[in-house]
Amino acid sequence: GIPMEIIVGKMFKLEIWETLLSSMRAGEVAEFWCDTIHTGMYALVSRGMRRIAEGRDPLEGQKHRCGMGNMFDYHSTGYPDLDELQRTPQPLIFIMELFRVEEPSAYKRDTWAMSKEEKLAAVPVLHSEGNRLVLRKEFAQAAAKYQEAVICLRNLQAKEKPWEDGWLKLESLVTPLVLNYCQCQLELGEYYEVLEHTTELLQKHNDNAKAYFKRAKAHAAVWNEREAREDFLRVAHLDPSMAAAVKKELKQLGERMRKKHVEDRKRYQGLF
Repeated sequence: GIPMEIIVGKMFKLEIWETLLSSMRAGEVAEFWCDTIHTGMYALVSRGMRRIAEGRDPLEGQKHRCGMGNMFDYHSTGYPDLDELQRTPQPLIFIMELFRVEEPSAYKRDTWAMSKEEKLAAVPVLHSEGNRLVLRKEFAQAAAKYQEAVICLRNLQAKEKPWEDGWLKLESLVTPLVLNYCQCQLELGEYYEVLEHTTELLQKHNDNAKAYFKRAKAHAAVWNEREAREDFLRVAHLDPSMAAAVKKELKQLGERMRKKHVEDRKRYQGLF
């Protein structure tokens, strides 16, 4: 129901389509005959497009591997005509209408489509957008911005050797973004999400007082009293400037736990 978009130069599965479209003018309709050597991936592309048109996930049922790998697993595209095209490849005719051409700078690319330089440039922008959303108390939207920035950096980190200078420099940018993301999740009541991300962070940086503090608050929220107290005490040890905040949190934790114990006793008395 909407035009398909192709980012030229990003290795679309049917590379010939980039060549065809690049020869056209905006508003033009053209017909192209393409030899079999150029159309081998068409069945997989068509399957994805058909699933989208049906309102389904184009990756539904796939394992995390390339399209041909999935074909070997499942032996079918789910469409008889496309299966036949896989068995006996043949030349195809494509009729295309080019609606619009955009300059690279005008197109908001997804993270995966960005170059290294574009990802690095996007991170501070996403960070600032997240901060502005936090000030407006739009925590879900802010969390999405922080998460997108983290994904950019993690993609870059994957190309660096762990714990060497390039990796560490990127990690120093990741850490505050993860902490900001966790703060948003605390505000949204997603406490187990906070436990997961802070624990992962502390496995690499076991001296990060802010990570312990956020994890302690998440533990307290889900009634993990012992773990919360341990983390709050670590915070006070690592960063004495946070001692007052820790004292306040421990007092609130004690009051909440006492109230819970009273309520639990009343509930159990009623049962027996």
